[in-house]
Order: sequence, then structure tokens, then C-alpha cells
Amino acid sequence: MADLTAYSFKLRKNVVIKDPKLVMLKNGRPAVRGVAEEDPDTSVFRILSAAEADKLRATGIEEES
Repeated sequence: MADLTAYSFKLRKNVVIKDPKLVMLKNGRPAVRGVAEEDPDTSVFRILSAAEADKLRATGIEEES
């Protein structure tokens, strides 16, 4: 799968997510949490569709509880 990207408000641009972890929001929507590859001090977050989350599970991305 292609690299996951998310918008970083601190860096003001789209960045690649390093060490992504799949999380579930309170409302049941899947999302990915990680750090920006360019700046490891910056955390990024992206809400996913159910289909995208299933693809990530198939690739073996770790799930956070």
C-alpha cells in the first residue's frame, strides 16, 4: 500500500505518517495516528473510511486500543 499521508497543522503541509497505528474513535470510525516523518515531534491524525481501515488491517498495521 502507498504511504499514508495526513495534514500537519504545525508544518502546514501534507506529510507521510511514520509508525502508523490504527485507532477507533468513540463514534466507531476508524482512524490512523502516528508522527510526521519530517519532524518526529509532530503527531498527526487521519480519519479513514471502513474500506481503508480494512486494507490497513490486511497489510498488518498495528492496532492501538
